[in-house]
Amino acid sequence: MFFTKNRIAGAAIAAWLALGVADAGFAADAALRPEPAVRAAHAATATTLDAAWAGTRVVAVGDHGVVELSDDQGLSFRQARSVPVSTMLNSVSFADARSGWAVGHWGVILHTRDGGESWELQRLAADEDRPLFAVHFFNAREGVAVGLWSLVLVTEDGGKTWQKQTLTPPPGSAKADLNLFGLFAGPAGILYAAAEHGMVLRSADRGRTWTYLGTGYRGSFWSGIGLADGTLVVAGLRGSMYRSTDQGAHWSPVTTGLKSSITRLVEAKGKLLAVGLDGRHIVSDNGGLSFSNTSTAGGASLTAALIAADGRQILFSTTGPVPPAAPQRN
Repeated sequence: MFFTKNRIAGAAIAAWLALGVADAGFAADAALRPEPAVRAAHAATATTLDAAWAGTRVVAVGDHGVVELSDDQGLSFRQARSVPVSTMLNSVSFADARSGWAVGHWGVILHTRDGGESWELQRLAADEDRPLFAVHFFNAREGVAVGLWSLVLVTEDGGKTWQKQTLTPPPGSAKADLNLFGLFAGPAGILYAAAEHGMVLRSADRGRTWTYLGTGYRGSFWSGIGLADGTLVVAGLRGSMYRSTDQGAHWSPVTTGLKSSITRLVEAKGKLLAVGLDGRHIVSDNGGLSFSNTSTAGGASLTAALIAADGRQILFSTTGPVPPAAPQRN
């Protein structure tokens, strides 16, 4: 595992779970060295923070470097064969069924060439724990990762090299120091970042330059999504949600009925699913204009979600993948 003299949970998960402040503010141990994630039966109960499709396979990542794989649309999971770090992994993105990337604490970037079975280390910033909170790949070569204090990295060679991008300060600020928590693509390949202080950032050149979009909200957005019809939706603290139908120029608040933080938004088959830390998930079939509330099995705090090919919800939580509900009997 990774250690510092003061190891506290990262900014994103800390804010969700009220566990503390990012350990990025503490000096890293000069002898810091990555150690592989441990393969163990209890790994399936580690906090899951993100999940993505690798073709028809589900790949989920989370605390302790745990990577979980499912080849039956989320009905069962097994641990990845080899992960070179045991630090927290916050986000995962796949360009195709084989090539994927995961990012996390200590600025870690991992790459897989076999659909998540094994991973290799592409980046580790051992001199600072400046966590990466989100990653998005447009294809097998071009990708963007974002994180603490306006950290933006871009690659044009599949992650062999990463370049830091310098952001201009947001309006009214002297420096660019927003935490960037989520990445999502909109129409025509435009990339958006969900951030603090009600900000959404927009990049039309795949992460090299950004503009700030104010939403009228003051809190943090954890997640965002570009819907199939071009609508943009962002969500975060205290059940807050905003939507835009003009590529972020104007935003309108959405009533969700949730009081706890919304951690993930996903869309499939015309349904928009939002999950939250209170264990509830809400569904919209009209592009996020309105939602219906449902409850989840076990009551665990939900952190990520996917929608299976049959429309079934695949949920993830602070205790790992949520077991699918038993089929109802007539």
